Amino acid sequence: MLRILGFFISFALLSGTAQAQNKTELLWLGQAGFRIKTPGGKVIVIDPWLRNGPKAPAQYKDPAALGKVDLVLVTHAHVDHLGDAPEIAKANKAILYGPADMITPLVTLGVMPADLTHRFNKSGFVTPFGIKITAVKAEHSSLILWNNPATGKNESHPAGEAVGFIIQMENGFKIWHMGDTGLFPDMQFIAEYYQPDLVLMPIGGNFTMDHDDAAYAVKTWVKPKAVIPIHYGTNPLAKGTLAGFQAALQGSPYKVTPMTEGQTLEF
Repeated sequence: MLRILGFFISFALLSGTAQAQNKTELLWLGQAGFRIKTPGGKVIVIDPWLRNGPKAPAQYKDPAALGKVDLVLVTHAHVDHLGDAPEIAKANKAILYGPADMITPLVTLGVMPADLTHRFNKSGFVTPFGIKITAVKAEHSSLILWNNPATGKNESHPAGEAVGFIIQMENGFKIWHMGDTGLFPDMQFIAEYYQPDLVLMPIGGNFTMDHDDAAYAVKTWVKPKAVIPIHYGTNPLAKGTLAGFQAALQGSPYKVTPMTEGQTLEF
């Protein structure tokens, strides 16, 4: 009897573990940065702006606090997205994936070793660890600000075009990280074709959609199952707010899932 009881207890524990592993965990690192733990136990870091990010959680100001990272994604080269990604990738010997014309200058400038990078472009996809990551359109610019060690001066280098990512987990759950973007009607195509379960959407304005633009995209084109607003509250020029986004969606069937920096949610 005890052996049988032990079997059922072990089975219940294993079942609970299996259920936990079916979840996707998101930790918001501020701005557009996330640490994503996949159902298969892999760790993705995307657009980590930590050391100098004004809204980065204090405990993650040292990127080592993220723990083991398996792969790094960067949507474009602006400092609040490229941020600490090269440091994290090199420290973990993890591949940094990003737009082709951003990766190339990172290598030629000596910021990243070639063997820790992967270049791809819109509609291209990669499948590291059984996770499918597709680059999709974002309506934005991209520029590397690099401090030349020989002169001590900052230099600006073209870095191609910004992208968003469709990240499909091992169990099929899909996240659309929009990166930085303004409105564009192909949002409808991306939503219909890739059918994301969760959308991470910038709402700050000035550099991206503001909260009214983002609400229009939600109601007209994207029609998401779940949406988390990002990229707001860090720059005085970007005046979009969570309250404004929620108000602009009031009366619609689309609900906002707000996060605070440092918060973790499971899906």
